[in-house]
Amino acid sequence: MKAKVAGRFAALALCVGASAAAAKDTQLNVYNWSDYIAKDTIPNFEKQTGVKVRYDNYDSDDTLQAKLLTGSSGYDIVVPTSNYAGKQIAAGIFAPLDKSKLPNLKYLDPQLMALVAGADPGNKFAVPWAYGTTGLAYNVNKAQQILGKVPLDNWDILFKPENLAKLKTCGVSVLDAPDQMFAAALHYIGKDPASTNPADYQAAMQVLKKIRPYITQFNSSGYINDLVGGDICFAFGWSGDVVIAKHRAMEAKKPYKVEYYIPKGGAPVWFDVMAIPKDAKDKDAALQWINYIEDPKVHAAITNAVYYPSANAEARKYVRPDVANDPAVYPPADVVKTLFLLKPLPPEIQRLQTRLWTELKSGR
Repeated sequence: MKAKVAGRFAALALCVGASAAAAKDTQLNVYNWSDYIAKDTIPNFEKQTGVKVRYDNYDSDDTLQAKLLTGSSGYDIVVPTSNYAGKQIAAGIFAPLDKSKLPNLKYLDPQLMALVAGADPGNKFAVPWAYGTTGLAYNVNKAQQILGKVPLDNWDILFKPENLAKLKTCGVSVLDAPDQMFAAALHYIGKDPASTNPADYQAAMQVLKKIRPYITQFNSSGYINDLVGGDICFAFGWSGDVVIAKHRAMEAKKPYKVEYYIPKGGAPVWFDVMAIPKDAKDKDAALQWINYIEDPKVHAAITNAVYYPSANAEARKYVRPDVANDPAVYPPADVVKTLFLLKPLPPEIQRLQTRLWTELKSGR
C-alpha cells in the first residue's frame, strides 16, 4: 500500500514450454509501486528465462485504477492494494489465475491468504506481493525536541491540531492516499474504518480539516528522501518506506534517527497483490513472473531490500535477522491483533471520499 517509495521496476515472463529463442522475443510489462524490488530481481529473471522486462512505476492506486479502467492498460502484471483490487476483481478487470502454473503458491501463509480472500474470494485472481502497515514516522531527534518526551506511538500526534502545529516547524508529510487517511481518521473517532455511512466521512473530514493548515505536503513517495535529508520531521506513511528511510539515514551517518511506530489501539494493514489484466498480451509470461516472485529465496531478497514482508511463510527463513526481527517490518502477534484491513468500498462512498480529499488538499 505502500507509497511506498518511488522507482519500481519491470516484470517479465516466458511461456511455459516456449523455446529459448522465442523467450528472447518476449517482453513482460509490469506496473508496480516504486522502490519495491531488489536490484537483482529483474536481471536474474531475465537471465533465467530470456524474457525482457519493462518495469514502470506509479505512486497511487488511483493512478493505476485510471489506467486499468481504460480497458487497454498495456501491462501484463499490476500490483494494486487489496481494497482496490477487490473492486477491480468485481468489475471483471483481471484474468483468473491458472494455478497449475503456480507451484510456489504452496509457500503462502494460509492465515494471510484468508485475509486476502476478503478482497479476492477464493484467492482466484490475486497473489500477494507484500504487505505492511500504515503509521507514524519521525525524525526522532527533532520531534522530541519539539514535542518533548511524549509517546510517539499515538494517533494524537497526527490528529490533534496542537501537536501537528508544533511539528509543522520542521515539516509534516502525509500520504496522498485518501483510503488510508480516512480509514485512520475514522478509527480515531471510533467509527468503522470501512464505514459505508456518508455521515461518518463528514465527521472524519472535520478532524482532517483541523489539521490541514499544518500539513506541509501530500506525498506518497518522496517523503522517504525527505525524512533521510531532514526536510521533514513527521510523516503519515507506509511501514517499509519508513524503514528504508531509517536505514538510509544510518548509512549516511545522519546525526538523527528515523523511526516508524504503529499507533497503539490499531492501524491499517494492507496487501499489495499481483494480478493479470484481462487485456494482458502475455498471460503465460505473467504467470511465470508470479511463480518466480514466490520462490522463497527470491522474495526474501526483495524483503531484505525494501523492508516489506511477504505472505510467503518459507521466505522468512532467508530474511536477514535484523529485518526479520524488526517489529516495524514483522509486527508482533499482540500488535497484529489490533490491525484492521482496508476493505473495498461502494462506488458512491469512494466518490465521496475522493471529493472530500480533493477539497482537503485544496484547502477549501
